[in-house]
Amino acid sequence: MMRVIKFLILGVAVSALSSCQTFQGLGRDVQNAGNGLEKAATR
Repeated sequence: MMRVIKFLILGVAVSALSSCQTFQGLGRDVQNAGNGLEKAATR
């Protein structure tokens, strides 16, 4: 039973870390899109 709990905790930790990196990538994409709009507006 303890092995199952350890694997569940490990799975939750890995998914939390991977989703955090996904949101960081999404944030960079949104920031780049905003910078592109800002440059287009200043032209």
